[in-house]
Amino acid sequence: MKKWAQHAPMNFQHKYELVEAEMARVLGENETAATYYERAISGASENGYIHEEAIANERVAEFYLSLGREKVAKAYMTDAYYCYINWGATAKIKDLEERHSKLIIRTQTPEITKIDLTKTISSITSKTSKNLDFYTIIKASQTISEEIELNSLLDKLMHILMENAGANKGTLVLNNSGTWEIPIQCLSGDSDSCITHFDDLNKSLPHTVINTVKQTQQTVLINQLETETTFAGDPYLIEHQPKSLLCTPILKQGKFIALLLLENSLATGAFTPDRIKVLQLLMTQAAISIENARLYKNLEEYNYNLEAQVKHRTQALQEKNLDLQQTLLKLQETQTQLIQTEKMSALGQMVGGIAHEINNPITFISSNITHAREYFHELLELVELYKQNSSGSNSAIEEKLEEIDLEFLGDDLEKLFDSMETGSNRISTIILGLRNFSRLDESDMKEVDIHEGLENTLMILQHRLQANSSRPEIAIVKNYGKLPPVNCRASQLNQVFLQILSNAIDALTTSEIGSGLEISITTEVQDAQTARIRIADNGIGMSEIACQRVFEPFFTTKPIGQGTGLGLFISYQIVTQQHRGQLKCISQLGQGTELIIEIPIEG
Repeated sequence: MKKWAQHAPMNFQHKYELVEAEMARVLGENETAATYYERAISGASENGYIHEEAIANERVAEFYLSLGREKVAKAYMTDAYYCYINWGATAKIKDLEERHSKLIIRTQTPEITKIDLTKTISSITSKTSKNLDFYTIIKASQTISEEIELNSLLDKLMHILMENAGANKGTLVLNNSGTWEIPIQCLSGDSDSCITHFDDLNKSLPHTVINTVKQTQQTVLINQLETETTFAGDPYLIEHQPKSLLCTPILKQGKFIALLLLENSLATGAFTPDRIKVLQLLMTQAAISIENARLYKNLEEYNYNLEAQVKHRTQALQEKNLDLQQTLLKLQETQTQLIQTEKMSALGQMVGGIAHEINNPITFISSNITHAREYFHELLELVELYKQNSSGSNSAIEEKLEEIDLEFLGDDLEKLFDSMETGSNRISTIILGLRNFSRLDESDMKEVDIHEGLENTLMILQHRLQANSSRPEIAIVKNYGKLPPVNCRASQLNQVFLQILSNAIDALTTSEIGSGLEISITTEVQDAQTARIRIADNGIGMSEIACQRVFEPFFTTKPIGQGTGLGLFISYQIVTQQHRGQLKCISQLGQGTELIIEIPIEG
């Protein structure tokens, strides 16, 4: 057959090459077999032997299938299938459909035509390329219509191009505004796989081939590396030794979008003119698809960045709004504290002024009571002496003495002097308590007797503790421990005592327990470093939530118009900030409320 091929290659060359391919396959020489298979297919197609082209395609498909290269086998089995259709081999068509239906890509309904076998060799020509073009274009169009996401599109597109070109390795290089990058590189074989995001462009591609395509925007085809001289020195080609290589630009309206690099490591001449034409047709659609996907990706990135900016600005506005709210709240708190401070200062000044103004006359009265008592006693002695030495001759005087009942007058006037002295002393005590409570001259830290501050506060509230028309008297139970002098701001602590005790009185006034109203005051030393003052009432108590919020500004459990919600807030600020202590609330509905003050003894 070799001799026949030498004398009549148009009739026997492809037959000889098909036999050589089968022999190489049996011997395990896969690369040689792949080369001879491709030559046999090409020779049969060129000389019009469609039945032998079908046989050769089927045999090479079986060959690649045995190597696990299913995608490559699919392209050849499809060619064989349509060659059998054009030949009219009905039985063979059914045989392939039964044995290899998964490997056949149907692009049209087969129309079996009866053909005169005597005219087959001379008259019939292959329509395989047309069928392959039609299928590839449809599949590429479907890919474009189904995929708009760039990475997914590139993955599908590479598999379609490699499948129809008969390549076992494919690389796509994108032009990103003058910067070339490899978004994807795919391999076909035992397990198809694609790699993305390459770090080193030079090691991934035949650089001299790439540069040539970039500069000329023309396709570079290498069908046999052994005879190639232009790119013989390329490091990638020297290392990997591909049998066939195709590098073609992807253009859109003259704009260089990308370039496609396909390789076949098994067969020389793998990229036939028909397949190159198919790829060139696909390049136009691929360029449109890639450009649209890029635009979509850019739009997505723009939308994402826009949303991020909006989110960032919204967050910034929210933060500024929150800062503004906090600033306004702090301003309100500061204003409230200033108002309360001014109120307490005014109260202290008023109390101090009243105490000073009252103290002078009460001192005068107190001292004069003693003299008045002495003068009264002297007058009584004088009257008594007169009675003893009088002969009773002055009847008018005698009548007057009987009328005024001198003895009763003396006893009653003595009682009046005692009452006046008691009242004067009481007023002096109250004045002293007021002055101690205000302590206007002691704004700095100073050692103070806590019990004295409590007593002065109770004295000021004495009138509120007394019974009235709505409730009985409130009892004060004192459990004073041995507290040493505490370094503190006395006037501020007195303000805290006044606020807590006033709240306790209010709670007991509104309670419905009837008799047994009681406020207990307990003082003790904790851990030898802390003074603890506990003020508890047996009133209506409060809920857990209210107890947790009781120190918040403007929070109150009292009816509208009866409380500002600032008293305990300011008390909390005084204890925690001014004295570095703690103010706690313990309460339960129906069980009363207890406020605990803890401050360092040393300040």
